[in-house]
Amino acid sequence: MKIEVTGRISKLPQAVYERKVLLPQFSFELENYLVNYIRIEKVLLKQYYEQGFINKEETENILAAIQAVKSENLKKSSTENLTDIALTLERQIEENMTLSVPNWHLDRSRNDFQACSQLMYAREQYINIIDKIQELFKLVINLAEKNSSIILPGYTHYQAAQIISVGFYLTSISHHLLETQRKMVHCLVSLNQSCPLGGGALAGQEISWDVEQMANDLGFNCFIGHAMVSVSSRNWILEIGDSIVFFTNNLSRILTDFMNWGSSEYQYINLPDDLTGISSSMPQKRNFPILERIRGKTSHVISYYNDFLLGQRNTPFTNLVEVSKEASSNLYTMFNTTKDIIELFSIIIENVQFDKEKIYEKCQKDYYGGFTLANQLTIQNKIPYRLSQVIVGKFITKSLQNKDTLSDLPLESLAKLCDEYGFSNSINQEQLVEIFDIDKLLTRKNSKGSTHPESVKEIIKNQWAVFNNYQDKFSQITNKIRTSSQSIDKWTPLKGIKL
Repeated sequence: MKIEVTGRISKLPQAVYERKVLLPQFSFELENYLVNYIRIEKVLLKQYYEQGFINKEETENILAAIQAVKSENLKKSSTENLTDIALTLERQIEENMTLSVPNWHLDRSRNDFQACSQLMYAREQYINIIDKIQELFKLVINLAEKNSSIILPGYTHYQAAQIISVGFYLTSISHHLLETQRKMVHCLVSLNQSCPLGGGALAGQEISWDVEQMANDLGFNCFIGHAMVSVSSRNWILEIGDSIVFFTNNLSRILTDFMNWGSSEYQYINLPDDLTGISSSMPQKRNFPILERIRGKTSHVISYYNDFLLGQRNTPFTNLVEVSKEASSNLYTMFNTTKDIIELFSIIIENVQFDKEKIYEKCQKDYYGGFTLANQLTIQNKIPYRLSQVIVGKFITKSLQNKDTLSDLPLESLAKLCDEYGFSNSINQEQLVEIFDIDKLLTRKNSKGSTHPESVKEIIKNQWAVFNNYQDKFSQITNKIRTSSQSIDKWTPLKGIKL
């Protein structure tokens, strides 16, 4: 006897509702959630068997019916089941069974079933993104290691400020990637402590399901602990979105630097022809539109996150398709866009070339030693530091007016300025030239975390240690998920077998 889906309504959904809402949702879940729905069905079947609601023969029959589910059959029969994948899946399993099992699907709800599948899908996608972030980190830090002594102008307020190195700048990127990993691994830990299966429709279930065992069978660490929260909350979407926006927001700033460095005014970097664009009307130009594309994509990610927030805002705290489906409809797109961003930026890191000669030529045009000279005026001449800053400012202004080169700065001018303020200058010509020597400015910074090549080496060493720590935590979670998935895929109701 074929049992009807519902006794509450007598008509199928209208065509426009079916076409615009139900069928697209069904198709998406069929493609992305089915493997999780099958695993959840097996976990629940295991509970029915272990709690004695169904016997071994019934369990084996249902298990075979679950394993016989085919996506093409689900799609064909979807309209007969209100174009709802949970109802359609239940019907196909039932039709695949050769026994009638009244207790199967006892005390069940779509709400926690679908919430759990959605979370499992997001967890899988998120793990893939963390994997890509880790690979990007390796690319960046290896590039930093190779370039720890190549000088590079450092800017503040869009003005040349101090000499840094390419390696030093790149370790700021790898530092951001470490911070991204920290947030993402922490978020993944949170996701894995939030299994919603067992929450039922809203208020819990009437059978004492072993919710902790079900969570463990699905690779989670534990049940979320609250039935209403399990089906009402989508905080995990906001947590995922927050960590991804954190990553892409700072990456947009890094990309802005790369875009400046690749401009005709700077010419610090170059990309190979297969990553370069042209002008349709100005044949002399080599453009780098790939950088613009990546930065543009970071704005989309922020928009998706805002969409998650607005989709949940001012809704009642209960199970709603508005929150679970509409408010999360861009989650899939966010994941794919983020993967694109990471993969494209990885190509940049793999192919970028730093023009040492052009960078060096640029560095020789600015008076980067001003900071050092002010320090030495105070240390050697005992001039109060703020006054030293004034003297150096006037000294550089006059040198700019006279177009003095860094190797031929007028010591007399410095001595005269010191004398005007009542101080004698003890810095000699050789010291003055050395103070403004851009090759030596890199090694003048001696504090921890500075641009000194030895300090950069220490930064890299420490970053590798932190990375390995995060990777270990990440591997623990992914190994548990992988092992649990393999176990539930192989589960049979043979006596003595436990997951």
